[in-house]
Amino acid sequence: MSLLKLAHVSAFYGPSQALFDVHLALDEGEVLALMGRNGMGKSTTVKVISRLMRHRGGSVVFDGQDLGHVPAHKAARAGIGLVPEGRRCFAPLTVHENLIAAARTGHWALTRVCELFPRLGERQGQVAASLSGGEQQMLAIGRALMTNPRLLILDEATEGLAPVIRQEIWAAVQRLKVETGLAILVIDKSLRELGSVADTGVIIEKGVTVWSGAFGALDRATTDRYLGV
Repeated sequence: MSLLKLAHVSAFYGPSQALFDVHLALDEGEVLALMGRNGMGKSTTVKVISRLMRHRGGSVVFDGQDLGHVPAHKAARAGIGLVPEGRRCFAPLTVHENLIAAARTGHWALTRVCELFPRLGERQGQVAASLSGGEQQMLAIGRALMTNPRLLILDEATEGLAPVIRQEIWAAVQRLKVETGLAILVIDKSLRELGSVADTGVIIEKGVTVWSGAFGALDRATTDRYLGV
Protein backbone atom coordinates (compact mmCIF):
# COMPACT_ATOMS: atom_id res chain seq x y z
CA MET A 1 0.00 0.00 0.00
CA SER A 2 1.26 3.49 -0.88
CA LEU A 3 2.27 5.79 1.97
CA LEU A 4 0.60 8.70 0.16
CA LYS A 5 -2.08 8.45 -2.48
CA LEU A 6 -4.07 11.17 -4.22
CA ALA A 7 -6.94 10.15 -6.50
CA HIS A 8 -8.99 12.52 -8.69
CA VAL A 9 -8.25 15.48 -6.44
CA SER A 10 -9.87 18.84 -7.19
CA ALA A 11 -9.39 22.08 -5.26
CA PHE A 12 -10.54 25.69 -5.46
CA TYR A 13 -9.44 29.16 -4.43
CA GLY A 14 -12.86 30.62 -3.78
CA PRO A 15 -14.79 30.24 -7.06
CA SER A 16 -11.61 29.60 -9.10
CA GLN A 17 -10.71 25.95 -9.66
CA ALA A 18 -6.98 25.24 -9.40
CA LEU A 19 -6.89 21.42 -9.39
CA PHE A 20 -9.17 19.34 -11.60
CA ASP A 21 -7.90 15.75 -11.54
CA VAL A 22 -4.63 15.20 -9.71
CA HIS A 23 -3.48 11.72 -8.88
CA LEU A 24 -0.17 10.43 -7.56
CA ALA A 25 1.18 7.67 -5.34
CA LEU A 26 4.32 7.61 -3.22
CA ASP A 27 5.75 4.62 -1.38
CA GLU A 28 7.89 4.42 1.75
CA GLY A 29 11.51 5.31 1.01
CA GLU A 30 10.69 6.61 -2.48
CA VAL A 31 11.53 10.00 -3.98
CA LEU A 32 8.87 11.46 -6.25
CA ALA A 33 9.47 14.52 -8.45
CA LEU A 34 6.36 16.67 -8.87
CA MET A 35 6.82 18.65 -12.07
CA GLY A 36 5.06 21.17 -14.26
CA ARG A 37 5.39 24.73 -15.50
CA ASN A 38 4.73 27.65 -13.18
CA GLY A 39 1.09 28.05 -12.22
CA MET A 40 0.07 24.52 -13.16
CA GLY A 41 -0.91 23.41 -9.63
CA LYS A 42 2.22 21.96 -8.01
CA SER A 43 2.24 24.16 -4.91
CA THR A 44 -1.54 23.86 -4.62
CA THR A 45 -1.12 20.09 -4.59
CA VAL A 46 1.45 20.46 -1.80
CA LYS A 47 -0.97 22.64 0.18
CA VAL A 48 -3.67 19.98 -0.18
CA ILE A 49 -1.33 17.19 0.96
CA SER A 50 -0.14 19.17 3.99
CA ARG A 51 -3.74 20.27 4.71
CA LEU A 52 -3.02 23.98 4.38
CA MET A 53 -5.84 23.86 1.85
CA ARG A 54 -8.91 21.62 1.67
CA HIS A 55 -9.68 19.67 -1.47
CA ARG A 56 -13.24 19.58 -2.76
CA GLY A 57 -13.26 16.33 -4.72
CA GLY A 58 -11.33 13.09 -4.82
CA SER A 59 -9.33 11.61 -1.95
CA VAL A 60 -6.05 12.22 -0.13
CA VAL A 61 -4.87 9.20 1.88
CA PHE A 62 -1.73 9.11 4.04
CA ASP A 63 -0.65 5.90 5.74
CA GLY A 64 -4.14 4.50 5.27
CA GLN A 65 -5.85 7.55 6.78
CA ASP A 66 -8.22 9.72 4.75
CA LEU A 67 -7.07 13.31 5.30
CA GLY A 68 -10.31 14.86 4.09
CA HIS A 69 -11.19 16.50 7.41
CA VAL A 70 -7.76 16.50 9.05
CA PRO A 71 -6.37 19.96 10.00
CA ALA A 72 -2.78 20.91 9.17
CA HIS A 73 -1.37 20.40 12.68
CA LYS A 74 -2.73 16.86 12.83
CA ALA A 75 -1.33 16.09 9.38
CA ALA A 76 2.06 17.20 10.67
CA ARG A 77 1.69 14.95 13.71
CA ALA A 78 0.77 12.08 11.41
CA GLY A 79 4.17 12.41 9.77
CA ILE A 80 3.97 14.98 6.96
CA GLY A 81 6.90 17.42 7.08
CA LEU A 82 6.76 20.47 4.83
CA VAL A 83 9.61 22.68 3.65
CA PRO A 84 7.53 25.45 2.06
CA GLU A 85 8.43 27.58 -0.92
CA GLY A 86 10.11 30.72 0.34
CA ARG A 87 11.56 29.00 3.45
CA ARG A 88 9.45 30.91 6.02
CA CYS A 89 11.80 30.55 8.94
CA PHE A 90 10.88 32.27 12.20
CA ALA A 91 13.02 35.35 11.55
CA PRO A 92 13.35 36.70 15.15
CA LEU A 93 14.20 33.28 16.62
CA THR A 94 17.67 31.77 16.73
CA VAL A 95 18.67 28.77 14.67
CA HIS A 96 18.43 26.63 17.78
CA GLU A 97 14.95 27.95 18.61
CA ASN A 98 13.74 27.38 15.04
CA LEU A 99 14.94 23.79 15.13
CA ILE A 100 13.37 22.87 18.45
CA ALA A 101 10.12 24.82 17.95
CA ALA A 102 8.20 21.83 16.59
CA ALA A 103 10.63 19.02 17.41
CA ARG A 104 9.34 15.55 18.16
CA THR A 105 11.23 12.62 19.64
CA GLY A 106 12.76 10.30 17.08
CA HIS A 107 15.74 9.67 14.81
CA TRP A 108 16.14 13.34 13.90
CA ALA A 109 17.53 15.27 16.84
CA LEU A 110 19.59 18.44 16.98
CA THR A 111 22.91 16.64 16.67
CA ARG A 112 21.85 14.73 13.54
CA VAL A 113 20.47 17.83 11.81
CA CYS A 114 23.68 19.73 12.56
CA GLU A 115 25.69 16.80 11.22
CA LEU A 116 23.67 16.95 7.97
CA PHE A 117 24.07 20.74 7.80
CA PRO A 118 27.21 21.72 9.79
CA ARG A 119 26.54 25.43 9.18
CA LEU A 120 23.48 25.20 11.39
CA GLY A 121 25.59 23.86 14.23
CA GLU A 122 28.01 26.75 13.82
CA ARG A 123 25.20 29.32 13.84
CA GLN A 124 22.88 28.01 16.55
CA GLY A 125 22.93 31.29 18.45
CA GLN A 126 22.24 33.50 15.43
CA VAL A 127 18.75 34.74 14.63
CA ALA A 128 17.32 33.32 11.42
CA ALA A 129 16.99 36.77 9.86
CA SER A 130 20.79 37.12 9.88
CA LEU A 131 21.38 33.97 7.83
CA SER A 132 22.00 33.85 4.10
CA GLY A 133 19.26 32.51 1.85
CA GLY A 134 21.01 29.17 1.56
CA GLU A 135 21.45 28.87 5.29
CA GLN A 136 17.78 29.71 5.82
CA GLN A 137 16.90 26.92 3.39
CA MET A 138 19.03 24.47 5.35
CA LEU A 139 17.27 25.67 8.49
CA ALA A 140 13.84 25.12 6.93
CA ILE A 141 14.81 21.56 5.97
CA GLY A 142 16.31 20.92 9.39
CA ARG A 143 13.19 22.25 11.11
CA ALA A 144 11.02 19.87 9.08
CA LEU A 145 13.31 16.93 9.85
CA MET A 146 13.10 17.72 13.58
CA THR A 147 9.39 16.83 13.43
CA ASN A 148 10.58 13.30 12.50
CA PRO A 149 8.29 12.96 9.49
CA ARG A 150 7.62 9.90 7.38
CA LEU A 151 7.10 12.11 4.32
CA LEU A 152 9.26 15.16 3.60
CA ILE A 153 7.93 17.68 1.06
CA LEU A 154 10.45 20.04 -0.53
CA ASP A 155 8.72 22.84 -2.46
CA GLU A 156 11.32 24.61 -4.65
CA ALA A 157 14.02 24.02 -2.05
CA THR A 158 16.87 25.28 -4.26
CA GLU A 159 15.14 28.17 -6.03
CA GLY A 160 17.24 31.34 -6.17
CA LEU A 161 20.25 29.83 -4.42
CA ALA A 162 23.88 30.03 -5.50
CA PRO A 163 25.13 26.93 -7.39
CA VAL A 164 27.41 25.83 -4.54
CA ILE A 165 24.50 25.96 -2.07
CA ARG A 166 22.25 24.13 -4.50
CA GLN A 167 24.83 21.35 -4.62
CA GLU A 168 24.84 21.13 -0.81
CA ILE A 169 21.05 20.88 -0.71
CA TRP A 170 20.95 18.17 -3.38
CA ALA A 171 23.74 16.25 -1.63
CA ALA A 172 21.67 16.34 1.56
CA VAL A 173 18.60 15.07 -0.28
CA GLN A 174 20.68 12.24 -1.75
CA ARG A 175 21.89 11.35 1.75
CA LEU A 176 18.35 11.32 3.08
CA LYS A 177 17.38 8.95 0.28
CA VAL A 178 20.29 6.58 0.77
CA GLU A 179 20.59 6.59 4.57
CA THR A 180 16.96 6.83 5.73
CA GLY A 181 13.61 5.28 4.88
CA LEU A 182 12.11 8.70 4.41
CA ALA A 183 9.66 9.24 1.56
CA ILE A 184 10.37 12.52 -0.24
CA LEU A 185 8.22 14.59 -2.59
CA VAL A 186 10.31 17.24 -4.31
CA ILE A 187 9.44 20.14 -6.61
CA ASP A 188 12.25 21.72 -8.62
CA LYS A 189 12.83 23.08 -12.10
CA SER A 190 16.10 21.25 -12.77
CA LEU A 191 15.46 17.94 -14.48
CA ARG A 192 19.14 17.05 -14.26
CA GLU A 193 19.23 17.42 -10.50
CA LEU A 194 15.82 15.81 -10.04
CA GLY A 195 17.08 12.87 -12.07
CA SER A 196 19.92 12.35 -9.59
CA VAL A 197 17.48 11.57 -6.74
CA ALA A 198 13.99 10.83 -8.08
CA ASP A 199 12.64 7.30 -8.48
CA THR A 200 9.30 8.34 -9.97
CA GLY A 201 7.76 11.48 -11.41
CA VAL A 202 4.41 13.18 -11.91
CA ILE A 203 3.69 16.05 -14.28
CA ILE A 204 0.76 18.40 -13.67
CA GLU A 205 -0.66 20.54 -16.46
CA LYS A 206 -3.44 23.01 -15.68
CA GLY A 207 -4.42 21.14 -12.52
CA VAL A 208 -4.47 17.70 -14.15
CA THR A 209 -1.98 14.84 -13.88
CA VAL A 210 -0.87 14.32 -17.48
CA TRP A 211 2.07 11.96 -16.94
CA SER A 212 3.36 9.65 -14.22
CA GLY A 213 5.87 6.86 -14.11
CA ALA A 214 9.47 5.92 -13.44
CA PHE A 215 11.63 9.03 -13.71
CA GLY A 216 13.98 7.25 -16.09
CA ALA A 217 11.06 6.71 -18.50
CA LEU A 218 10.53 10.46 -18.92
CA ASP A 219 11.33 11.17 -22.57
CA ARG A 220 12.28 14.28 -24.52
CA ALA A 221 8.90 14.61 -26.25
CA THR A 222 7.09 14.65 -22.90
CA THR A 223 9.46 17.18 -21.32
CA ASP A 224 9.23 19.45 -24.38
CA ARG A 225 5.45 19.29 -24.34
CA TYR A 226 4.81 19.84 -20.66
CA LEU A 227 7.98 21.33 -19.17
CA GLY A 228 9.56 23.34 -21.97
CA VAL A 229 9.40 27.13 -22.10
